[in-house]
Amino acid sequence: MNSPDQRRAPRKRPDYSVTVTDSISGHVLGHLGNLSNNGMLLIGQRAPRSDAVYQVSLPLLRNDGTAQTIEIGIQEQWHEPAATPGQIWAGYRIIAIGSADATQLDQWLQQA
Repeated sequence: MNSPDQRRAPRKRPDYSVTVTDSISGHVLGHLGNLSNNGMLLIGQRAPRSDAVYQVSLPLLRNDGTAQTIEIGIQEQWHEPAATPGQIWAGYRIIAIGSADATQLDQWLQQA
C-alpha cells in the first residue's frame, strides 16, 4: 500500500470466509480481509467508486458457532490492485452502524 497506515483501531482477521454483500443491490462487494470497530479491508474483483458509500451486510460467527448478520454503512477510503491478478484491495471506513449491530461487532472483535 502506498499510503501511510491510518488505522485507529486494531483489526481482526476472520478465520473463515466472510462474504460482504451490498444490501441495496444484492451484489457481492468482496470478502472480508480484516475488520475493526471503525473500518474494514475487502478483497474483491471490481474496484469500488472512489469515496462511494455502501450499505452492506456480513455474517459474523459467535462463539457458539451461529452466525449473526450485521448491517453497516461504509465509505471507500482507498483501493489498489492486489498481488493476485484480478483482485482489488479496498479500505473502507464505517460511517453508520446501529447499536445492536455495534454490540455484535464488539463481541466478535473480542472473541479469541
